[in-house]
Amino acid sequence: MNIGEEILQTLKGEVSPSEYKQYLQHCQYDAKRSRSDLAYFSVPNVYISKWVHSQYGEKIAHLFEIKSGIKPRLEFPLRHNIKRHTSSSLSPTEAKNNPTKNTQLNPSFTFESFIVGDSNQFAHTAAKSVAEKPGEVYNPLFLYGGVGLGKTHLLHAIGNHHTIQGKQVIYTTFEQFMNKFTSHLRSQTMDRFRDFYRECDILLIDDVQFLSRKDQTQEEFFHTFNALHQAKKQIVITSDRHPNKIAGLVDRLRSRFEWGLLADIIPPGLETKIAIIQKKCELDGIRLDNDIVHYIATNMGDNIREIEGAIIKLNAMSNMLGQEITLEFAKNAIKDQIKEKQENITIDDIVKIISKELNIKPSDIRSKKRTKNVVNARRIAIYLARNLTPNSMPQIAVYFGMKDHTAISHAMKKIKEVIENDENFKVLLEEFSNKIGTQQKANT
Repeated sequence: MNIGEEILQTLKGEVSPSEYKQYLQHCQYDAKRSRSDLAYFSVPNVYISKWVHSQYGEKIAHLFEIKSGIKPRLEFPLRHNIKRHTSSSLSPTEAKNNPTKNTQLNPSFTFESFIVGDSNQFAHTAAKSVAEKPGEVYNPLFLYGGVGLGKTHLLHAIGNHHTIQGKQVIYTTFEQFMNKFTSHLRSQTMDRFRDFYRECDILLIDDVQFLSRKDQTQEEFFHTFNALHQAKKQIVITSDRHPNKIAGLVDRLRSRFEWGLLADIIPPGLETKIAIIQKKCELDGIRLDNDIVHYIATNMGDNIREIEGAIIKLNAMSNMLGQEITLEFAKNAIKDQIKEKQENITIDDIVKIISKELNIKPSDIRSKKRTKNVVNARRIAIYLARNLTPNSMPQIAVYFGMKDHTAISHAMKKIKEVIENDENFKVLLEEFSNKIGTQQKANT
């Protein structure tokens, strides 16, 4: 066993079995081309090349340094490119496995990196079934839900799963499909357009809601869909809404979208958002204390892309300024994003949610009643109004019919004392915050 194989075996014991099987087991150490300062690991496609280099490159180089005393530069060339040096052309098998159509897939979007919760479990299970048995079950698979909830992640996960197996995968947004269609139509090269899309094994179409009222493109997509479906090639589609709610969609396409399986993704609950943030930090090597994770999960809404963007921003600012990421640092760094969301939340929204969850009339929360359950609900409403809306303490006092801001300050103090001594109460407040944010978005 040479040094490269030894290092791969070492990594096998340090990563999860699924990650090793998906990525590292496809790496082959090229002892003939490698030198002490340069190590070659050939891989089957560009996605594994990018993933292994970004996720394990530093670790592999470090293991070389431990074993040989020299930290080499790493290269992960594609195997079919290496073969070109000894052959003037690709064999039919190599040509079929050449992943030139797959350049848009994000290698970090895998099933392993997708956090499953109650909000997306059905869609995740359906996507995995399609990945395991393409063209056999749920064809087409139609994933729908709001922006930033994970539809594209699952789409790419399916694509990455099949790309590693050498399948021809095409991922495209509907806008790209339409632009390519228009270009080929103008240049009178529609045969090339049709061959490109109809010879693939897996077709992944993102944001199909933009088909709306594009009559010529709908016609062409209809025939592409039929050709692939009849050939038992897998089709996966995403949209921000159910097919029945896509205005201007012709009935025969709507009918075909419903041939397979429709799976919706709803906004994630607080626990799922926390798990997503923790996973993102783990993958990117970012350390955030629990109070920062909870603050982001509670205040950033349910758009996962926005949440991940906030984490990236925090890490970048911390590195550039040379400062540790504390809760105050985090609040200051993402305050503009939080402020934008807070401006859309009203105290009425907060009172409605709390009254429903605690089974207390909204009028009682705003009244001067002093029963224990009403006082508790009122204090919660005041605390959330102060933290989730741009209202000042005097404005909140007016809303609740209190004398002045000192009453609000007293209520805030009482709630903070309970939070410090009761972890369950703290979690309850975070769940309220999440529901208020989710409900506010649903109403806009």
